[in-house]
Amino acid sequence: METNKALIGALIFIALVAGANFIMYAIAHGAARSNQKSFLETVSQSLNVSPKKKNESLDELRHKIQELEEGQKKDTGVSD
Repeated sequence: METNKALIGALIFIALVAGANFIMYAIAHGAARSNQKSFLETVSQSLNVSPKKKNESLDELRHKIQELEEGQKKDTGVSD
C-alpha cells in the first residue's frame, strides 16, 4: 500500500515538472516567433538599448539641469 502511494506521488511530481517545462517552452517559443526573427536576434534587441533612446534621455536630463540652475540663479540673484 505504501509503495502504491509513493508511486502515485512520484508520477504526479514528474507530471508537474514535465508540464511546467512544456509551458516554459511554449512561452519562450512564442516570444521568439512573435516577429518572425531568430531567437538570438530577439534576445539581443531586448538586451540592447538603442543609442537614440539614450541620447534622448540624456538631452532631457541636461535640459532639466539647465532649468534648475537658471531657477537657482534667479532665486539667489547671481548672474554669469
